Formats: sequence, structure tokens, C-alpha cells
Amino acid sequence: MGKLEDMALLVAVVEAGGLAAAGRRLTLSPATMTARLKALEERYQTRFFNRSTRAIALTRAGEEFYHAALRVLEEVSLAEAKLSQKEGELSGTLRIASPSDFGRQFLSPALLAFSQLHPQVKSVLLLAEEVVDLIAHRLDMSIRFGNLPDSRLAMRSVGPNHRVLVASPGYLAKYGSPATPEALAEHRCLAMERHGEILNEWRFEQQGKMQTVRVAPHMVCSDGALLRQWALAGAGIAGKSWWDVKRDVEEGRLNVLFAGAFIGFNARDEKQVGLQIVYPQRRFQPAQVSAFSDFFIQWLNDA
Repeated sequence: MGKLEDMALLVAVVEAGGLAAAGRRLTLSPATMTARLKALEERYQTRFFNRSTRAIALTRAGEEFYHAALRVLEEVSLAEAKLSQKEGELSGTLRIASPSDFGRQFLSPALLAFSQLHPQVKSVLLLAEEVVDLIAHRLDMSIRFGNLPDSRLAMRSVGPNHRVLVASPGYLAKYGSPATPEALAEHRCLAMERHGEILNEWRFEQQGKMQTVRVAPHMVCSDGALLRQWALAGAGIAGKSWWDVKRDVEEGRLNVLFAGAFIGFNARDEKQVGLQIVYPQRRFQPAQVSAFSDFFIQWLNDA
């Protein structure tokens, strides 16, 4: 097989998490997958995977080859897209990740409008609260709140953002509004679960003093959109990004508590957690990715 096929095979094994799963994706038998991987390792005189009966993991050489293969395959895909793209017409695929609530409220309708303008562009939207590895999932872009620690990524700032505590007018009429952060212990608090951790340590800054309050959550979920729906239904007090609840607050469906004082849920959270579009580092961005980025930022400005 050629070198590009070798690279595609290795990438498929990594992304699928094993030979059998990659074989199903590539419609190749387990025996064929094993033989091709063995031939690949013999060609380069190195072992790319540490294999056991239960797991498969990249060696250091495999990790380096995997990321190099991703870059090469992306360049080839971009070149092919340019060749097939007609003058002035966008085509190709947009693969995007976003937090659930923001994706449903803003990204999804923007994608629908963009697809009507550019019907040859296909889109794949991944909604996930955790930070998704763009390189491993071969994504074109991601919407993120907060800092950008990964040096393999490029960032485009969209706008400011901050955390807020919110509750519905109906909830506050029934249970009252907490006068101090400590009073949250007497209230029904709604908490997120992220990476198996319940975010129940809520941080505040008032008059230059930091304070952490541990709440006993009345309801917990791992989906930001559901958490917001619970708050709208009067189930309790929730911590959210401002962008997620700005329309609800502006239209009176939710009220902000401790305005300006609430920071976030753990020691890593900062007071300002900007809204960003994040991309893999590339020499050139595909035309449909650049076009949608511009479109989406304008869409948010008009929202």
C-alpha cells in the first residue's frame, strides 16, 4: 500500500480505539488489519503501538507519526477540496464542537442559515461539555469559553463572557433570594457534573476577598442545556456562562444573583472566560471554515 494509505490506516486505528473497530470502519477484516499494521511497522522499522489483549496505545514514535499523518492527510484533503470547488462556490465539510447549551441556542441556527446560503457545504456538530481534542477528533473548529492552554491550536476571539448565578422569578418568589453566598446552603442548587466531578464548590469575589461556598446540589446533570432548562422551570439556582442565559435575563425569564461577584466552580476558573473559536494549527484554513467563522461572528453580533 502507498504511504497515504498507511497514514490513513494508523489514524483510523487511533481514532477507533483498536484494530477491530478501525477494520469495521474501513471494511477490512481483523486479519487484514493486523497484516497491514505489521507491514507498516516493518516498513519504518519501529513499533507504533503497544498492544495487549484488552487495549492498544501509541508508543512515543507512534504518537509523533500519528500527528504528522494528521497534518499530511489534512493538507491532501484541503488540496482536493480546492480542486473540486467551483469558482465562488463553497463546498467541503465543517466539523465543529461546542458546549451543549451554546450550540443549541446559537451555533445550530447559524449552521442552518449558513447551509442555506452554501448548500454544498456539509456540517457535523458535536455537542459536549468537556473540552474536545480537535486533533484527535479531526475537527475544523470548536467553540470554547476560557483560556487556550494547548499550543497546537489557534484562537480567534469572539467576545467577552463571564459566569453568573441565575434563578427564575418563580423560584425566587417561592424560596426567596439568598442575601449572602453562605445562604445558598439553604437553597435548591443545580450543579453540573464534568469529567465525573460534581461542580459544587462555587467561588465568589467581593470587595477584593475570595470566598468558596460548597453547596449541596438538589439536582445534578452533565448537560448545560438541561441545567438551564431546570433553572427556567423554577427548579433552583444554577451557575452558567453569560452567553447561555443572556436572552433569558434580558427577557425576564431568569434573574442574576450576586451580580459581578460569582466567578466560577473551581480554582482554575477565572472571572472573565472569553468566548473563542479554536482551530487546529494549519498553514491554510479550508475556505468553508474561514467563511463560516466570519459568518458566525456576524451572526452573534446580530443576535
